[in-house]
Amino acid sequence: MCCKDEMQFDSELIRSILRKHRNAGDTNLISILQSAQEAYGYLSYELLLYIARRTGIRPAKIIGVATFYTQFRMKPVGKNLILLCQGTACHVNGSGAIEDAINAEIGVLEGEITEDGLFTYNNVACLGCCSLAPVMMINDETYGSLTPETTRQILKDIRGASQ
Repeated sequence: MCCKDEMQFDSELIRSILRKHRNAGDTNLISILQSAQEAYGYLSYELLLYIARRTGIRPAKIIGVATFYTQFRMKPVGKNLILLCQGTACHVNGSGAIEDAINAEIGVLEGEITEDGLFTYNNVACLGCCSLAPVMMINDETYGSLTPETTRQILKDIRGASQ
């Protein structure tokens, strides 16, 4: 993580989020971060430092929580966030071939955003859907028992629906 993030944020919006959670202290840090990410799309370094200053929670604790949980994003993402499971069941059942299909279909590698801003792709350790292996999530929808062909078709359908 770099020392300066160029994200501009509406400080009134984050103040509103912090007011909503003010009586919980640092026991509600995950809820604060979830609300902030929902409002801004991701958690910039600048935003995390602002939350630290306003709550009195040590920046190291906030950054540690934000970087530990895979639900939190530290940089902007595309309209559709693809999470590909790389857990043991998915790996054994062909997640590598699914990753190749994703890369070929959307034209970016893990962690990158497509030029049109439509997709971001990330690997995750586990989605908890082992019986559906290999599995991916796109936004809040789970796709299981994937093959390279079904994966490419899902991505084509999403791209088509977005045009």
